[in-house]
Amino acid sequence: MNICPNCAAENPAGSRFCGNCGASLSRICASCGAANDPSVRFCTQCGTPFEAAAEAAAPVAPAAERRLVSVIFADLVGFTAVSESRDPEETRELLSRYFDTCRRLIGLYGGTV
Repeated sequence: MNICPNCAAENPAGSRFCGNCGASLSRICASCGAANDPSVRFCTQCGTPFEAAAEAAAPVAPAAERRLVSVIFADLVGFTAVSESRDPEETRELLSRYFDTCRRLIGLYGGTV
């Protein structure tokens, strides 16, 4: 019988999850993938500490930062009508040149696209 570390319910041998609360009945080692008893602090197959793995995997909250930004919105007047009468490759080339020019000019002033 496996005893659930979360709710102390008895589970049949070989169970991977508690039938009462759904908690995992084993700890999977991030290093070697071996299943371990939930009460152990180190992997019984490779010796990797579980606490260090949990601390390393914990996400770090990003630091808040306030920035002054400028936003550019550009509308290409008549673009739909022009693009309908052109070949798709020509339209793509026209837009590519436009975006390259915008990116270069925005970059001159320290901006990013």
